[in-house]
Amino acid sequence: MLGFLRRRKLRKLRQESEETLVMHIGDTPESVYRFIEELIDEQRPDVIIHTGDLVDNVKLERRPDLKPAYEAGLRKLARILKGSGARLYIVPGNEDDPELLRRFFGENLIEPGSVVEIGGKTFALGHCWRDVADKDADFKLYGHNFKVIPKGLNAVLGVNFIFLPSGRVVKVDYPVGTDTHRGYKLRRGL
Repeated sequence: MLGFLRRRKLRKLRQESEETLVMHIGDTPESVYRFIEELIDEQRPDVIIHTGDLVDNVKLERRPDLKPAYEAGLRKLARILKGSGARLYIVPGNEDDPELLRRFFGENLIEPGSVVEIGGKTFALGHCWRDVADKDADFKLYGHNFKVIPKGLNAVLGVNFIFLPSGRVVKVDYPVGTDTHRGYKLRRGL
């Protein structure tokens, strides 16, 4: 129910605002691609930032033999993201193949730890919190695990929508079962 209410709130804010909208995602298993596509269709973000592990159900770091499955998933997500018309920033994660990311996203690829300016605010972009923790930025975007840091927005915990220049943030939960599809065990104590 809370996820529905957040999406409704986000939809209302988007309709009432002429602010730039940034969508932040990360650690996305293929099972959430349709959900991401629906959010993009609903919200029409101006900028989409993916902070790594684009096909998070395929663990290339441990299973390089799964590269064909990774490439097939990457192709699907690239179609969705590039078809959005939004400006893209793609940060490679530990489970990503840099060569394939370059092939699918080219100039949209950005190094972990980079700081970019969007709509008058600065964004430190990384895959892991360590990539952005010491950066001077208005927002620190990352994923990889469940760690939360000051000024940080962790894409493992939900899809973050940032309105600019106000800096207002609305988090939308991923569908139930996303962590299982990522290969995570139970999140204890949360």
